[in-house]
Amino acid sequence: MLQINYIRENKQDVLDRLAIKNFKDANDFINSIIEKDSQRRTIQKNSDDVKAEANLLAKQIGELMKSGKREDAEVIKAKTVELKNKERKLDEELAETEKQIHALLVQIPNTPSKKVPLGKTAEDNEVVFEHGGKPQLNVGALPHWELAAKYTLIDFELGVKIAGAGFPVYKGKGAKLQRALINYFLDKANNEGYHEVQPPIVVNEDSGYGTGQLPDKEGQMYHVGIDNLYLIPTAEVPVTNIYRDVIIRENDLPIKNCAYTPCFRREAGSYGKDVRGLNRLHQFDKVEIVQIAHPEKSYEILEQMREYVAGILKELELPFRTLKLCGGDMSFASALTYDMEVWSAAQQRWLEVSSVSNFETFQTNRLKCRFKDANGKTQLAHSLNGSALALPRIVAALLENNQTENGIKIPKILVPYCGFNIID
Repeated sequence: MLQINYIRENKQDVLDRLAIKNFKDANDFINSIIEKDSQRRTIQKNSDDVKAEANLLAKQIGELMKSGKREDAEVIKAKTVELKNKERKLDEELAETEKQIHALLVQIPNTPSKKVPLGKTAEDNEVVFEHGGKPQLNVGALPHWELAAKYTLIDFELGVKIAGAGFPVYKGKGAKLQRALINYFLDKANNEGYHEVQPPIVVNEDSGYGTGQLPDKEGQMYHVGIDNLYLIPTAEVPVTNIYRDVIIRENDLPIKNCAYTPCFRREAGSYGKDVRGLNRLHQFDKVEIVQIAHPEKSYEILEQMREYVAGILKELELPFRTLKLCGGDMSFASALTYDMEVWSAAQQRWLEVSSVSNFETFQTNRLKCRFKDANGKTQLAHSLNGSALALPRIVAALLENNQTENGIKIPKILVPYCGFNIID
């Protein structure tokens, strides 16, 4: 959530940056917030003045009572009753105005970094890095969903029977490959200094609000109505919320966490050939990395996280490219995002496998996640997160790109984790 002081003092900059994100009606929202904030400050001043007057009269009443001037004290008491009623009405008006401001603020996306390229759709994203040659497959090469059936790795139809479309059942070496990737990703994160946590896979409204999923993405989240809980779309939500309402010591920054969780996304309206097989699921596994950082270091850390994910993809021997997302293709909460895409040789298309984002203070303002600097001043920290990595499309690319006439080869880095070097 944007800070209201920043909006008030930097109105044009906020409008210019929201324009990069193609946020509709930004001018109306910002003007309404500034107007409501002005009203709030006027009400607050009037309330403070009434409280000060009431306190002054209370002292006078005390002095009169000590002097035995009870009748004079009673006259002033009548005035204090009137002031108390006025104070109560002002407090109610203040609470309502603050509620209206908050309702406007939560609808405004994060302002993008000045590094974000202009654009409205994914076609306008900027390719900043590409690694590896695209493999040339033999005639008759199969897409991963056919390979999964041929080698009894994933049963999509059984998943439909048990839960519905988008909930695959992994079998045999397919299940072992999943477990191998999870362990490999966690080991990499631990070696990089990330502290592993195992968080809940359901969150309450406060947690969803804290990281920006609510009220923006409630339609994409599975809701457990009777308990008013949400299945997590990513471990980013519970892990980042560890630091909700926390003041961190400056020397402890950056804080680095990683977590493996299943993730759940409704993906409403998704259909067609681009969502076949593992391309888009309602439930999938992912290892997430999260950092809470000093504002002066967060963009340096973002580049480190991007290189970290790139290093994993290189070890997996997957051709990939890195995109800097344009304003129109960024998430609600992000200030700058890099997407990593791997090449799917059988489908002849790029598949997104990771997003690495800097949210600056957008999440931490909601979370009230702060740190104390050397002068004892409390500041908002910056939050960052990245997929490292999401499994489904990694598995899809591994199966497709490594298929041979004799089976599917396993990348060398995964063999110790899998216990086999080929799927046949």
